[in-house]
Amino acid sequence: QVQLVESGGGLVQPGGSLRLSCAASVSITIFSAMGWHRQAPGKQRELVAVIRGGSTTYAESVKGRFTISRDNAKATVDLEMNSLKPEDTAVYYCYADRPFDVRLWGQGTQVTVSS
Repeated sequence: QVQLVESGGGLVQPGGSLRLSCAASVSITIFSAMGWHRQAPGKQRELVAVIRGGSTTYAESVKGRFTISRDNAKATVDLEMNSLKPEDTAVYYCYADRPFDVRLWGQGTQVTVSS
């Protein structure tokens, strides 16, 4: 069974940085797209960033601060988060899309931005 496992979450002060990593149990070249969503308490899950082929897309709220990247050799997709704000506090979920199949989700990792 294909699995996605996130890591790298934690507590960070405003203005700080964190790097999230999503490791797949299979080669990520089978996925048409991979990305990150987040869900804050009391809010709907929202797209943060997606990488599809050689293209990347970001939510307006994170543009210029977050960078998504993939490493096919390591089967990982990372999210580098800089200049973090309290409003970035959420559970971050990795996902992967396969052609003609359901979306895969990781279990989530908590990111808390607080002084």
